[in-house]
Amino acid sequence: MSSLNGIDNLLSEALDKLTAAKSQHELDIIKSNYLGKKGSFTSLLKSIKDMKVEDKIIFGKKINIGKNKIINHYDALVKQLKTTKLENINSKDFDFTMEGRCKSVGTIHPISQVRKQVTDIFSSIGFEIADGPEIETDYYNFTALNQPEDHPARSMHDTFYLDKKKHLLRTHTSPMQIRYMLSNKTPIKVVSLGKVYRVDSDATHSPMFHQMEGLYVNEDASLSKLKSLLQEFLCCFFDDNALKIRFRPSYFPFTEPSAEVDMLLNDKWLEIAGCGMVHPNVLENVSINPKKMKGFAFGIGIDRLAMLKFKINDLRLFFENDLRFLNQFGVGN
Repeated sequence: MSSLNGIDNLLSEALDKLTAAKSQHELDIIKSNYLGKKGSFTSLLKSIKDMKVEDKIIFGKKINIGKNKIINHYDALVKQLKTTKLENINSKDFDFTMEGRCKSVGTIHPISQVRKQVTDIFSSIGFEIADGPEIETDYYNFTALNQPEDHPARSMHDTFYLDKKKHLLRTHTSPMQIRYMLSNKTPIKVVSLGKVYRVDSDATHSPMFHQMEGLYVNEDASLSKLKSLLQEFLCCFFDDNALKIRFRPSYFPFTEPSAEVDMLLNDKWLEIAGCGMVHPNVLENVSINPKKMKGFAFGIGIDRLAMLKFKINDLRLFFENDLRFLNQFGVGN
């Protein structure tokens, strides 16, 4: 192959193989076999170093001419293949009514839809939207919220602990109250939405679920204002101005007095939220004087709102990633 005739034979072989190729893939392989890093013509170029100077000139020129002929022939055949494809598309045999291959477009998850609607409603009445970490300290999740160590209320929050119980996956969005009050001055109007975690799983509970926490701190905070606010929110969310709610006495360590919020749905009272006046101990923990400032707080399960809005009877459906289920909520991206 070191002779000039050998180059001619190699060139002829390459051109014949290119001509016989039936696809772009075959053309690419043949081109690589002759002109690639380990191709035949590349090997010939490497052998020039052992030749005399006068032979190097002749031999190198011959190889470069051969490489250019292969490249030109390859380009011409690729262009011919593309032209042939276009001619086939435009031929009478092509069915223009055949359904195309389209990428499927997803939908916004029903939980995300509800989350956006909730934030839009509260933003429209002057509430700020805040967020907090999902991995919390024991202090923010419990102690600062009037639940010191060994407090019986902690047993209701069976959860996932980390590093010898110094940190945990937050059990509610209420730690946001402490973080926000420590970094912002009164008056305060804020809601926080996000994931929370508890060791629980059935048709209406999940180890991971979504909550919304609301906090209002001002001199005029009262139970009547709290009830009016929740009434306005639920009427707006469910698009029902005649919707009725009631407060039922309850207990939460971080509010006093506390209440469960029920709403009348299909002639039945259904629990929808928890609320109450912020406990004086909680205000003192963030250096707010409870004799001058009052506050109220409320918490609502976003998943529960979604179940009621979309008439879903099993919470687990939201997290199974079944497209047959999710595609029913046709709000596109």
